[in-house]
Amino acid sequence: MDHSVKHPPHKHEYLSGKRVLPRPITGESDLAGVIDNMDAYNGGRLRAACQLMRDKYSQEDVTIGLSIAGALTPAGLGPSTIIPLMNHGFVDWMVATGANMYHDMHFAFNMPLFRGSHTVDDADLRDKGVTRIYDILFDYQDVLMATDRILRKIMLQPQFQKEMGTREFYHHLGKILNEYEQKSNLGEVSVLAAAYRNGIPVFTSSPGDSTIGMNVAGLELLAEAAGLQDHFKLKINPSIDVNDSTAIILNAKRYEKGKTGVLLIGGGSPKNFLLQTEPQIQEVLMIPEAGQDYDINITDARPDTGGLSGAPPSEAVSWGKIDPTKLEETVTAYIDVTVAFPLLVGYVLQTTKPKKLKHLYDRGDEMRKKLIESYLENNTEVEELKSLMKKLSA
Repeated sequence: MDHSVKHPPHKHEYLSGKRVLPRPITGESDLAGVIDNMDAYNGGRLRAACQLMRDKYSQEDVTIGLSIAGALTPAGLGPSTIIPLMNHGFVDWMVATGANMYHDMHFAFNMPLFRGSHTVDDADLRDKGVTRIYDILFDYQDVLMATDRILRKIMLQPQFQKEMGTREFYHHLGKILNEYEQKSNLGEVSVLAAAYRNGIPVFTSSPGDSTIGMNVAGLELLAEAAGLQDHFKLKINPSIDVNDSTAIILNAKRYEKGKTGVLLIGGGSPKNFLLQTEPQIQEVLMIPEAGQDYDINITDARPDTGGLSGAPPSEAVSWGKIDPTKLEETVTAYIDVTVAFPLLVGYVLQTTKPKKLKHLYDRGDEMRKKLIESYLENNTEVEELKSLMKKLSA
Protein backbone atom coordinates (compact mmCIF):
# COMPACT_ATOMS: atom_id res chain seq x y z
CA MET A 1 0.00 0.00 0.00
CA ASP A 2 1.32 3.39 -0.96
CA HIS A 3 1.27 5.65 2.12
CA SER A 4 3.09 8.56 0.45
CA VAL A 5 1.41 11.95 0.57
CA LYS A 6 -0.12 12.93 -2.75
CA HIS A 7 -0.35 16.61 -3.56
CA PRO A 8 -3.11 17.82 -5.88
CA PRO A 9 -1.85 19.11 -9.22
CA HIS A 10 -0.98 22.80 -9.38
CA LYS A 11 -1.24 23.14 -5.61
CA HIS A 12 1.73 25.52 -5.62
CA GLU A 13 -0.23 27.96 -7.81
CA TYR A 14 -2.76 28.46 -5.03
CA LEU A 15 -0.02 29.03 -2.49
CA SER A 16 2.23 31.27 -4.59
CA GLY A 17 0.98 34.61 -3.25
CA LYS A 18 2.82 36.83 -0.81
CA ARG A 19 2.81 35.42 2.72
CA VAL A 20 0.37 37.08 5.14
CA LEU A 21 2.86 38.57 7.55
CA PRO A 22 2.42 42.35 7.41
CA ARG A 23 4.86 44.79 8.92
CA PRO A 24 3.64 46.81 11.92
CA ILE A 25 2.32 50.28 11.12
CA THR A 26 4.46 52.92 12.78
CA GLY A 27 4.56 56.68 13.03
CA GLU A 28 6.94 56.68 10.07
CA SER A 29 4.67 54.61 7.80
CA ASP A 30 3.65 56.46 4.62
CA LEU A 31 0.37 56.04 2.75
CA ALA A 32 1.78 53.82 0.00
CA GLY A 33 3.46 51.60 2.57
CA VAL A 34 0.26 51.20 4.57
CA ILE A 35 -1.72 50.24 1.45
CA ASP A 36 0.95 47.81 0.21
CA ASN A 37 0.71 46.21 3.66
CA MET A 38 -3.01 45.36 3.27
CA ASP A 39 -3.31 41.62 2.73
CA ALA A 40 -6.95 40.57 2.50
CA TYR A 41 -10.66 41.30 2.02
CA ASN A 42 -11.52 44.75 0.65
CA GLY A 43 -8.28 46.13 2.01
CA GLY A 44 -6.60 43.62 -0.26
CA ARG A 45 -8.79 44.68 -3.16
CA LEU A 46 -7.88 48.33 -2.60
CA ARG A 47 -4.21 47.34 -2.58
CA ALA A 48 -4.70 45.43 -5.83
CA ALA A 49 -6.42 48.43 -7.43
CA CYS A 50 -3.63 50.77 -6.33
CA GLN A 51 -0.94 48.44 -7.64
CA LEU A 52 -2.77 47.99 -10.95
CA MET A 53 -2.80 51.77 -11.31
CA ARG A 54 0.91 51.86 -10.49
CA ASP A 55 1.96 49.02 -12.79
CA LYS A 56 -0.40 49.27 -15.78
CA TYR A 57 -2.30 52.57 -15.84
CA SER A 58 1.02 54.42 -15.48
CA GLN A 59 2.15 53.28 -18.93
CA GLU A 60 2.19 56.05 -21.53
CA ASP A 61 0.26 53.99 -24.10
CA VAL A 62 -2.71 53.44 -21.75
CA THR A 63 -5.68 55.77 -22.26
CA ILE A 64 -7.58 56.15 -18.97
CA GLY A 65 -11.29 56.86 -18.64
CA LEU A 66 -12.72 57.96 -15.29
CA SER A 67 -16.41 57.73 -14.34
CA ILE A 68 -17.83 59.38 -11.23
CA ALA A 69 -21.30 58.93 -9.76
CA GLY A 70 -22.75 59.97 -6.44
CA ALA A 71 -22.43 63.42 -4.88
CA LEU A 72 -18.64 63.58 -4.97
CA THR A 73 -17.93 67.18 -5.99
CA PRO A 74 -20.04 68.75 -3.21
CA ALA A 75 -18.08 66.54 -0.79
CA GLY A 76 -14.88 68.26 -1.96
CA LEU A 77 -13.40 65.38 -3.95
CA GLY A 78 -12.82 67.73 -6.88
CA PRO A 79 -9.97 69.76 -5.37
CA SER A 80 -8.75 66.99 -3.06
CA THR A 81 -8.74 64.00 -5.41
CA ILE A 82 -10.00 64.37 -9.00
CA ILE A 83 -8.00 67.45 -10.01
CA PRO A 84 -4.68 66.07 -8.64
CA LEU A 85 -5.29 62.84 -10.61
CA MET A 86 -6.02 64.90 -13.73
CA ASN A 87 -2.89 66.99 -13.32
CA HIS A 88 -0.84 63.82 -12.83
CA GLY A 89 -1.94 62.63 -16.29
CA PHE A 90 -4.05 59.71 -15.07
CA VAL A 91 -7.37 60.97 -16.51
CA ASP A 92 -7.60 61.20 -20.30
CA TRP A 93 -11.39 61.44 -20.52
CA MET A 94 -14.21 61.48 -18.00
CA VAL A 95 -17.91 60.73 -17.60
CA ALA A 96 -19.78 62.30 -14.70
CA THR A 97 -23.35 62.92 -13.63
CA GLY A 98 -24.65 66.37 -14.46
CA ALA A 99 -25.21 66.92 -10.74
CA ASN A 100 -21.48 66.50 -10.05
CA MET A 101 -20.65 69.09 -12.69
CA TYR A 102 -23.35 71.45 -11.40
CA HIS A 103 -22.05 71.36 -7.83
CA ASP A 104 -18.51 71.73 -9.19
CA MET A 105 -19.49 75.25 -10.24
CA HIS A 106 -20.02 76.36 -6.62
CA PHE A 107 -16.30 76.00 -6.04
CA ALA A 108 -15.36 78.05 -9.11
CA PHE A 109 -17.84 80.77 -8.07
CA ASN A 110 -16.37 80.81 -4.53
CA MET A 111 -19.70 79.81 -2.96
CA PRO A 112 -19.07 78.00 0.33
CA LEU A 113 -20.36 74.57 1.37
CA PHE A 114 -19.97 73.55 5.01
CA ARG A 115 -19.36 70.43 7.07
CA GLY A 116 -22.45 69.63 9.08
CA SER A 117 -24.46 66.72 10.42
CA HIS A 118 -26.91 64.28 8.90
CA THR A 119 -28.88 64.20 12.16
CA VAL A 120 -30.65 67.51 11.69
CA ASP A 121 -34.26 68.66 11.37
CA ASP A 122 -34.78 68.94 7.61
CA ALA A 123 -38.04 70.83 8.03
CA ASP A 124 -36.13 73.43 10.04
CA LEU A 125 -33.39 73.52 7.38
CA ARG A 126 -36.04 74.27 4.76
CA ASP A 127 -37.52 76.98 6.94
CA LYS A 128 -34.06 78.54 7.42
CA GLY A 129 -33.15 78.33 3.73
CA VAL A 130 -30.42 75.70 4.15
CA THR A 131 -29.94 72.77 1.74
CA ARG A 132 -28.45 69.43 2.79
CA ILE A 133 -26.53 66.70 0.97
CA TYR A 134 -26.20 64.16 3.79
CA ASP A 135 -23.76 65.99 6.12
CA ILE A 136 -22.92 68.90 3.77
CA LEU A 137 -24.88 72.11 4.33
CA PHE A 138 -25.13 75.22 2.17
CA ASP A 139 -27.33 78.26 1.63
CA TYR A 140 -30.26 77.84 -0.73
CA GLN A 141 -30.35 81.43 -2.00
CA ASP A 142 -26.64 82.29 -1.91
CA VAL A 143 -25.43 79.01 -3.43
CA LEU A 144 -28.14 77.15 -5.39
CA MET A 145 -30.17 80.06 -6.68
CA ALA A 146 -27.08 82.21 -7.21
CA THR A 147 -25.38 79.44 -9.21
CA ASP A 148 -28.47 79.10 -11.40
CA ARG A 149 -28.56 82.84 -12.11
CA ILE A 150 -24.91 82.89 -13.21
CA LEU A 151 -25.30 79.69 -15.25
CA ARG A 152 -28.28 81.04 -17.18
CA LYS A 153 -26.38 84.15 -18.19
CA ILE A 154 -23.38 82.04 -19.21
CA MET A 155 -25.53 79.84 -21.45
CA LEU A 156 -26.84 82.91 -23.30
CA GLN A 157 -23.34 83.69 -24.56
CA PRO A 158 -22.72 83.25 -28.32
CA GLN A 159 -20.52 80.11 -28.12
CA PHE A 160 -23.45 78.15 -26.66
CA GLN A 161 -25.94 78.99 -29.42
CA LYS A 162 -25.80 75.75 -31.39
CA GLU A 163 -26.47 72.04 -31.14
CA MET A 164 -23.66 70.25 -29.30
CA GLY A 165 -22.78 67.35 -27.05
CA THR A 166 -21.90 67.70 -23.41
CA ARG A 167 -18.22 67.34 -24.36
CA GLU A 168 -18.27 70.69 -26.16
CA PHE A 169 -20.68 72.26 -23.67
CA TYR A 170 -18.40 71.47 -20.73
CA HIS A 171 -15.36 72.73 -22.63
CA HIS A 172 -16.96 76.16 -23.11
CA LEU A 173 -18.21 76.15 -19.51
CA GLY A 174 -14.82 75.02 -18.21
CA LYS A 175 -13.11 77.95 -19.93
CA ILE A 176 -15.42 80.37 -18.13
CA LEU A 177 -15.07 78.56 -14.81
CA ASN A 178 -11.30 78.73 -15.20
CA GLU A 179 -11.59 82.52 -15.36
CA TYR A 180 -13.83 82.59 -12.27
CA GLU A 181 -11.40 80.29 -10.47
CA GLN A 182 -8.50 82.64 -11.17
CA LYS A 183 -10.47 85.61 -9.88
CA SER A 184 -11.43 83.84 -6.65
CA ASN A 185 -7.75 83.09 -5.93
CA LEU A 186 -8.59 79.82 -4.14
CA GLY A 187 -6.29 77.65 -6.24
CA GLU A 188 -7.44 74.80 -8.49
CA VAL A 189 -10.89 73.94 -7.16
CA SER A 190 -13.09 73.26 -10.23
CA VAL A 191 -12.98 69.92 -12.06
CA LEU A 192 -14.36 71.48 -15.25
CA ALA A 193 -11.78 74.26 -15.13
CA ALA A 194 -9.03 71.66 -14.74
CA ALA A 195 -10.47 69.61 -17.61
CA TYR A 196 -10.42 72.72 -19.80
CA ARG A 197 -6.79 73.49 -18.94
CA ASN A 198 -5.69 69.89 -19.51
CA GLY A 199 -7.71 69.26 -22.68
CA ILE A 200 -9.71 66.47 -21.02
CA PRO A 201 -13.11 65.74 -22.64
CA VAL A 202 -15.94 65.46 -20.10
CA PHE A 203 -19.28 63.80 -20.84
CA THR A 204 -22.62 63.49 -19.07
CA SER A 205 -24.71 60.61 -20.35
CA SER A 206 -28.04 61.95 -19.04
CA PRO A 207 -27.78 65.73 -19.56
CA GLY A 208 -31.41 66.40 -18.64
CA ASP A 209 -31.00 64.74 -15.25
CA SER A 210 -29.41 67.64 -13.35
CA THR A 211 -29.87 71.32 -12.56
CA ILE A 212 -27.74 72.14 -15.60
CA GLY A 213 -30.23 70.35 -17.85
CA MET A 214 -33.12 71.92 -15.96
CA ASN A 215 -31.74 75.40 -16.68
CA VAL A 216 -31.26 74.57 -20.37
CA ALA A 217 -34.92 73.51 -20.46
CA GLY A 218 -35.98 76.66 -18.60
CA LEU A 219 -34.24 78.94 -21.09
CA GLU A 220 -35.73 77.00 -23.99
CA LEU A 221 -39.19 77.44 -22.48
CA LEU A 222 -38.58 81.16 -22.03
CA ALA A 223 -37.40 81.53 -25.63
CA GLU A 224 -40.51 79.70 -26.86
CA ALA A 225 -42.85 81.81 -24.74
CA ALA A 226 -41.22 85.06 -25.87
CA GLY A 227 -40.93 84.07 -29.53
CA LEU A 228 -37.12 84.25 -29.26
CA GLN A 229 -36.24 80.76 -30.47
CA ASP A 230 -33.70 82.25 -32.88
CA HIS A 231 -31.93 83.89 -29.94
CA PHE A 232 -31.48 80.75 -27.84
CA LYS A 233 -30.32 77.79 -29.93
CA LEU A 234 -28.57 75.57 -27.39
CA LYS A 235 -29.51 71.90 -27.88
CA ILE A 236 -27.70 69.08 -26.11
CA ASN A 237 -27.51 66.06 -28.42
CA PRO A 238 -26.49 62.84 -26.59
CA SER A 239 -25.77 61.06 -29.89
CA ILE A 240 -22.80 63.35 -30.44
CA ASP A 241 -21.41 62.21 -27.09
CA VAL A 242 -21.94 58.52 -27.88
CA ASN A 243 -19.86 58.84 -31.04
CA ASP A 244 -17.20 61.15 -29.57
CA SER A 245 -16.60 58.88 -26.57
CA THR A 246 -16.49 55.79 -28.78
CA ALA A 247 -13.96 57.51 -31.05
CA ILE A 248 -11.60 57.91 -28.09
CA ILE A 249 -11.46 54.15 -27.46
CA LEU A 250 -11.20 53.18 -31.13
CA ASN A 251 -8.39 55.67 -31.70
CA ALA A 252 -6.44 54.47 -28.65
CA LYS A 253 -6.59 50.80 -29.59
CA ARG A 254 -6.87 50.55 -33.37
CA TYR A 255 -4.95 53.59 -34.57
CA GLU A 256 -2.42 54.14 -31.80
CA LYS A 257 -2.02 50.43 -30.95
CA GLY A 258 -2.30 51.24 -27.26
CA LYS A 259 -4.38 49.97 -24.37
CA THR A 260 -7.33 51.34 -22.44
CA GLY A 261 -8.12 51.32 -18.74
CA VAL A 262 -11.20 52.42 -16.86
CA LEU A 263 -11.47 53.74 -13.31
CA LEU A 264 -15.10 53.41 -12.26
CA ILE A 265 -15.89 55.39 -9.12
CA GLY A 266 -19.42 54.36 -8.17
CA GLY A 267 -21.85 53.01 -10.75
CA GLY A 268 -24.92 54.43 -12.41
CA SER A 269 -25.20 55.91 -15.85
CA PRO A 270 -21.61 57.27 -15.97
CA LYS A 271 -20.15 53.80 -15.49
CA ASN A 272 -22.30 52.26 -18.20
CA PHE A 273 -21.74 55.14 -20.62
CA LEU A 274 -17.98 54.81 -20.27
CA LEU A 275 -18.08 51.03 -20.74
CA GLN A 276 -20.62 51.02 -23.58
CA THR A 277 -17.99 52.43 -25.94
CA GLU A 278 -16.85 48.86 -26.61
CA PRO A 279 -20.32 47.43 -27.44
CA GLN A 280 -20.85 50.51 -29.62
CA ILE A 281 -17.70 49.62 -31.55
CA GLN A 282 -18.40 45.89 -31.77
CA GLU A 283 -22.18 45.52 -31.77
CA VAL A 284 -23.49 48.67 -33.46
CA LEU A 285 -20.63 49.79 -35.69
CA MET A 286 -19.53 46.17 -36.28
CA ILE A 287 -15.83 46.97 -35.96
CA PRO A 288 -13.73 44.06 -34.64
CA GLU A 289 -12.54 44.77 -31.09
CA ALA A 290 -11.96 42.86 -27.85
CA GLY A 291 -12.89 45.17 -24.93
CA GLN A 292 -11.20 47.33 -22.32
CA ASP A 293 -7.78 46.09 -21.19
CA TYR A 294 -7.86 47.16 -17.54
CA ASP A 295 -10.80 47.73 -15.20
CA ILE A 296 -11.00 49.06 -11.64
CA ASN A 297 -14.37 49.33 -9.86
CA ILE A 298 -14.75 51.14 -6.54
CA THR A 299 -18.32 50.61 -5.34
CA ASP A 300 -20.54 49.74 -2.39
CA ALA A 301 -23.22 48.18 -4.61
CA ARG A 302 -23.88 44.44 -4.91
CA PRO A 303 -24.34 42.45 -8.12
CA ASP A 304 -26.96 40.00 -6.79
CA THR A 305 -29.61 42.73 -6.44
CA GLY A 306 -28.89 44.21 -9.86
CA GLY A 307 -27.51 47.24 -8.05
CA LEU A 308 -23.92 46.99 -9.29
CA SER A 309 -24.74 49.11 -12.32
CA GLY A 310 -23.13 47.98 -15.54
CA ALA A 311 -22.10 44.66 -13.95
CA PRO A 312 -18.84 43.45 -12.39
CA PRO A 313 -15.94 42.90 -14.83
CA SER A 314 -16.59 39.18 -15.30
CA GLU A 315 -20.20 39.79 -16.36
CA ALA A 316 -19.14 42.75 -18.49
CA VAL A 317 -17.06 40.31 -20.57
CA SER A 318 -20.28 38.83 -21.97
CA TRP A 319 -21.17 42.27 -23.33
CA GLY A 320 -17.80 42.80 -24.93
CA LYS A 321 -17.02 45.62 -22.49
CA ILE A 322 -13.94 43.91 -21.02
CA ASP A 323 -11.35 41.87 -22.91
CA PRO A 324 -11.92 38.25 -21.72
CA THR A 325 -8.19 37.56 -21.83
CA LYS A 326 -7.53 40.43 -19.39
CA LEU A 327 -9.88 39.49 -16.53
CA GLU A 328 -6.93 38.95 -14.22
CA GLU A 329 -6.17 42.64 -14.60
CA THR A 330 -9.48 43.85 -13.22
CA VAL A 331 -10.29 44.71 -9.61
CA THR A 332 -13.55 45.38 -7.79
CA ALA A 333 -13.23 46.87 -4.30
CA TYR A 334 -16.43 47.12 -2.27
CA ILE A 335 -15.58 50.26 -0.33
CA ASP A 336 -17.18 53.68 0.19
CA VAL A 337 -15.70 55.76 -2.62
CA THR A 338 -15.21 58.79 -0.36
CA VAL A 339 -12.73 56.64 1.60
CA ALA A 340 -11.13 54.59 -1.18
CA PHE A 341 -10.78 57.17 -3.96
CA PRO A 342 -8.58 59.66 -2.03
CA LEU A 343 -6.41 56.78 -0.78
CA LEU A 344 -5.98 55.43 -4.31
CA VAL A 345 -5.02 58.84 -5.70
CA GLY A 346 -2.60 59.44 -2.83
CA TYR A 347 -0.98 56.09 -3.62
CA VAL A 348 -0.70 56.91 -7.32
CA LEU A 349 0.92 60.28 -6.66
CA GLN A 350 3.43 58.71 -4.27
CA THR A 351 4.42 55.76 -6.45
CA THR A 352 4.30 56.96 -10.07
CA LYS A 353 5.74 59.69 -12.26
CA PRO A 354 3.36 62.17 -13.94
CA LYS A 355 2.16 61.04 -17.36
CA LYS A 356 2.20 63.25 -20.42
CA LEU A 357 -1.24 64.79 -20.98
CA LYS A 358 -2.94 63.47 -24.12
CA HIS A 359 -5.16 66.56 -24.70
CA LEU A 360 -7.85 64.40 -26.32
CA TYR A 361 -10.38 67.23 -26.45
CA ASP A 362 -8.23 68.99 -29.03
CA ARG A 363 -8.23 65.86 -31.21
CA GLY A 364 -12.00 65.39 -31.32
CA ASP A 365 -12.49 66.03 -35.05
CA GLU A 366 -9.55 63.81 -36.00
CA MET A 367 -10.80 60.89 -33.91
CA ARG A 368 -14.37 61.23 -35.17
CA LYS A 369 -13.12 61.00 -38.79
CA LYS A 370 -11.26 57.80 -37.93
CA LEU A 371 -14.44 56.38 -36.35
CA ILE A 372 -16.42 57.10 -39.51
CA GLU A 373 -13.73 55.54 -41.71
CA SER A 374 -13.65 52.34 -39.65
CA TYR A 375 -17.46 52.18 -39.56
CA LEU A 376 -17.81 52.42 -43.33
CA GLU A 377 -15.05 49.87 -43.88
CA ASN A 378 -16.47 47.18 -41.61
CA ASN A 379 -20.26 47.52 -41.55
CA THR A 380 -21.94 45.18 -44.03
CA GLU A 381 -25.30 46.92 -43.53
CA VAL A 382 -24.09 50.38 -44.55
CA GLU A 383 -25.49 50.36 -48.07
CA GLU A 384 -28.85 48.97 -46.92
CA LEU A 385 -29.16 51.60 -44.20
CA LYS A 386 -28.22 54.40 -46.59
CA SER A 387 -30.88 53.21 -49.00
CA LEU A 388 -33.53 53.22 -46.27
CA MET A 389 -32.51 56.73 -45.22
CA LYS A 390 -32.93 57.96 -48.78
CA LYS A 391 -36.40 56.40 -48.99
CA LEU A 392 -37.46 58.12 -45.76
CA SER A 393 -36.37 61.51 -47.07
CA ALA A 394 -37.98 61.05 -50.47
